[in-house]
Amino acid sequence: MSRYAVIGGGPAGLYFAALAKSLDPTREITVWERNAPDDTFGFGVVFSDETLDGIAAADPEIFGAMESEFARWSDIDIHYRGRIETSGGHGFAAISRMRLLQILQQRCLDLGVDVRFQSVAPTAAELSGEYDLVVASDGVNSLTRAAHAEVFQPSLDVRNCRYMWLGTDRVFEAFTFIIAETPHGPMQVHAYPFSGDRSTFIVEMTERTWQAADLTDECGPMRLAELLGDHLGGHKLITNNSKWLRFTTVRNKTWRHGNIVLLGDAAHTAHFSIGSGTKLAMEDALALAANIQRHQGIPAALERYEADRRPVVQSTQRAAQASLEWFETIEHAVGKAPEQFAFNLLTRSRRVTYDNLRQRDPAYLSRLDGWFGDGNPPLFQPYELGNLRLRNRIVSAPITLDAAVDGVPGDVEFAHLVGKAFGGSGLVLTGRTAVSAEGRKTPSCTGLYTDEHVRAWRRITDFVHSQTGSLIGVQLSHASRDLSLRVEDQFAQAARRAVEAGFDVIELQAGHGNLLSVHLSPLTNPGLDRSFPLRVLDSVLGELPVIVRISAVDWAPGGTTIEDAVETAAALMARGAAAIDVSSGEVVAHEKPAYGRSYQTPFAERIRADVGAPTIAVGGISSYDDANSIVLAGRADLVAIGQAQLHDPSWPLHAAASLGYAGEGAFWPAMHRAGSRRPLSAGRPRPQLSLRPTEDLVHRRWRANG
Repeated sequence: MSRYAVIGGGPAGLYFAALAKSLDPTREITVWERNAPDDTFGFGVVFSDETLDGIAAADPEIFGAMESEFARWSDIDIHYRGRIETSGGHGFAAISRMRLLQILQQRCLDLGVDVRFQSVAPTAAELSGEYDLVVASDGVNSLTRAAHAEVFQPSLDVRNCRYMWLGTDRVFEAFTFIIAETPHGPMQVHAYPFSGDRSTFIVEMTERTWQAADLTDECGPMRLAELLGDHLGGHKLITNNSKWLRFTTVRNKTWRHGNIVLLGDAAHTAHFSIGSGTKLAMEDALALAANIQRHQGIPAALERYEADRRPVVQSTQRAAQASLEWFETIEHAVGKAPEQFAFNLLTRSRRVTYDNLRQRDPAYLSRLDGWFGDGNPPLFQPYELGNLRLRNRIVSAPITLDAAVDGVPGDVEFAHLVGKAFGGSGLVLTGRTAVSAEGRKTPSCTGLYTDEHVRAWRRITDFVHSQTGSLIGVQLSHASRDLSLRVEDQFAQAARRAVEAGFDVIELQAGHGNLLSVHLSPLTNPGLDRSFPLRVLDSVLGELPVIVRISAVDWAPGGTTIEDAVETAAALMARGAAAIDVSSGEVVAHEKPAYGRSYQTPFAERIRADVGAPTIAVGGISSYDDANSIVLAGRADLVAIGQAQLHDPSWPLHAAASLGYAGEGAFWPAMHRAGSRRPLSAGRPRPQLSLRPTEDLVHRRWRANG
């Protein structure tokens, strides 16, 4: 007979106990819960349809009891500046946390689990010698995790926003986000129904807004009822041990220590804005019970459990982190038009995207496309850059090829750049191009400092213009890190040669540790004197629009911050830059970038919001879907595609084909025009007419006729 000890009688602990006991009634399972059975904190908890499918399969009795209590909805309503933007097709269910606990408690009691309420559990170390398995589901402030911190190696990330968990007797019709712009700053509400007469009502705000509003635990609910009264519609706020809190993101290097395992919030947390806490906890419990049943011995089961769950949890935490950070910086998002603000909020975690919403609610996406432009995908709307018109929002990111001889671009550069232009980009940028021989990073860098260079570049630009309809720009750079150099004249001469060479745009490389970049980072220029890069910008301004690429953050302690980047971008725009190309890093060797999907886009968004500057987002953008989402959400005006277009030079045209778009924004060269429609899929064509009904059709008719 196996003996299991469970510390904590929340959803994770109770659900695990019930599942483990139902799978093997001979198991002796004891749950310690310090609170009384009718004590609970919080209001409603939310589940996705996917999680509910797992619960239904694992224990139909628990699921049946939960299902009878669910409040269900499919819409998300966003209240902002007197408008309600509604997106449908999402599929949620919520239940009172108290009812959920009662259902799980009753199931445990029916199965013969020994649940000891108002009882402090022995320590996990004490229990581990007496029991085969110790499940520590003792919450975000887990004593078990703290007692064995040297093994679990927890990371506790306490965030800055303040929030209070409340309820209301107003029953909302959907998952509702309310953005209230109060005199003290913006406050956001996360609200959703969980019964026939109650809704959860979580109020969150930045520390600055919280302090300005002079809120305390005692006066908080009363003051919030005053500030948010218009959104309560005469209904009241309800408290339940409600206090102002800061969210803590919990991570652990491992969840296992011998026969002790962390479960739910003790192991990991994810911000409430994506409604994942109880969902993750119950999924943990299900996975743990399944692996114990499936594998011989506790050590093997726990190892497999963590291997199965960790990727899922990490994915959820990444989405939750993006959502959390969005709400922490909401002050920079407020100001967008209601349509764009709502889409920006919906796509904040990157789990909901343009394509995803197009499938969930086609009418909603159609309205957004019509608001943004002519009803076609945002990625293929034209864009005015200075006095130029780009046919779409796609930029081929600068890629350094290191194939030139004496700075002269040859066939390699020709093939690369023409290929990108044939691929359909609105703007193609050259890789790093030196303004002098000594400004090359390697001997094989291209240059623009001799007449021969001008002629070689002209061969490329003329071909691009005559054959593709794309615009082409040159990235001017000086690779030295010598702060004493004063090379304005070299940049000025290169800019004049760029006009002669037929370029449409100049990009000034002021990022990635090049000469201009080192003047902009406190790690390489402690005085942080921006005057030199600004003088260089002055020297290249003239006939062509000038984009400036910057490293928005250094990813290193004491380095450039996004606030610094906002100041730099503001100064550059004030001097006449046409747009800011927002990259990051590559300034110091000890950087630690947080690489990931679209990982630099938030920097572009912040600069665009705070400075009002047109921005280009670059870095980790690989899917058409993400690119469309970035543009429609107003995170950037243009998207630069790098590695993805190395993989697929025709990325823009394939994006258009995938989206069913065949307008002016997707230019198919005559020789490739037959490929503008997706090729037929492999396999035999199906007959258009069959006189024999298929087996499935026969069965359907039989069922219909009884």
